[in-house]
Amino acid sequence: MTLLTTIMILFGAGILSGLLSAIAGLASLVSYPVLLMLGLPAVSANTTNTAALIFTGAGSSLSSLKELRAHKQTTWHVVVFALIGAVIGSFILVIAPSTVFAKVVPFLVAGSGGLMIWSEFRRPQPTKQTATNHSAGNLFKNITILLVGIYIGYFGASSGMILLAILTVTLNQSFLVSNAIKNFTCFLANALSLVIYAFTTKIYWWMVVPMGLGMFIGGYLGAFVIRFLPLRPLRVGIAFLAFGLAAYLGYTAYF
Repeated sequence: MTLLTTIMILFGAGILSGLLSAIAGLASLVSYPVLLMLGLPAVSANTTNTAALIFTGAGSSLSSLKELRAHKQTTWHVVVFALIGAVIGSFILVIAPSTVFAKVVPFLVAGSGGLMIWSEFRRPQPTKQTATNHSAGNLFKNITILLVGIYIGYFGASSGMILLAILTVTLNQSFLVSNAIKNFTCFLANALSLVIYAFTTKIYWWMVVPMGLGMFIGGYLGAFVIRFLPLRPLRVGIAFLAFGLAAYLGYTAYF
């Protein structure tokens, strides 16, 4: 395979990954397997993928400024807990192999798909909101966001899908707002993780550039496209894509 062919594959995969990331948080459905296919070791594919994902986060966040500016407090609340988790996860990656956590990932991805389905078809209960219930809900939300942040820093693949499912259930916001917060949070968490990776692990920077440029284009376009898509079919579609990705990751981890 020539260098030009490799660059074209990376750029095309980046565009598709950027679209999937901005719309559903599933960039790694394409980008991670492509990097493995091109011969990168699992850990290097993970860190290189994280570096490229910064570009799609930048593009999608740029085109979601309207939603982000209207919900600044909620956005930064999510970001802070995710960043704390990302720091923890990044340092765990330095001392522990990702192959151990890779065996858990398929179940996390499948669970996020189930969470998305549940959030779409559940019927709200007309119960009175108490201070205790509110506090318990906030604690659950904060812990789950922190855990996703650890996952972003440690492994990262499909973290956007998992975070989107959690925000859809725990935030009292529209799907578009939850998706915008997801994109911005993953952007900052990936950027912070990359700073740590740059000094501790191998990153194939020459692959990051073409894939990252494609991701920026795809991410920027995806945040616009999602505004015109029917939300219920989109959520159900995201869930089934998650199930498919979970099956693929499970196969690669166990067979």
